[in-house]
Amino acid sequence: MLETEHVPWERRGLAPVLRAVRPRKLAKVPFVELADGRLQGVVSSGSDIERVYVSSIVAGSHGFNCSTNNNRPCGGLRGAPCKHLHALLDEAVLQYGVERVGRYLRIDVTDGVQTGVDLARRLDGHHEPTPAAVVFSRFLRHLAYLELPAADGPLPELDWFPATGAGR
Repeated sequence: MLETEHVPWERRGLAPVLRAVRPRKLAKVPFVELADGRLQGVVSSGSDIERVYVSSIVAGSHGFNCSTNNNRPCGGLRGAPCKHLHALLDEAVLQYGVERVGRYLRIDVTDGVQTGVDLARRLDGHHEPTPAAVVFSRFLRHLAYLELPAADGPLPELDWFPATGAGR
């Protein structure tokens, strides 16, 4: 393909969306992403419908954190990943596949790793506090997109992207 040619999606204001490897139920883990050098997401509390936890695992070092959206530490963090982190790993495997999650976190998945539980067993990190605000804010932004009416036109807030041919 020549440098001046574009693939069809580049001619529109839309980017391709990767489909989940397997369907997910969003009630327990409504938001999961591989971003900012971490697997991170929002996990619902099992005991309080109004509480959510922001959980993350750092790629490479496997430092992990889990806290409420207002930075109160998870009571289940006792030197090892809590149940929220296990749920995050399970849902990440459904969303992205075990190979992609393992590669991102720098976990060897060549010998029998198939689930989030298998990945959790290979984590060799420690508790590493990280602020929850950025991840929680991104989650709220995603929720706002779900409230928009279905349309195939551009979204005004994403209209800052340069037009085709600009900056060449």
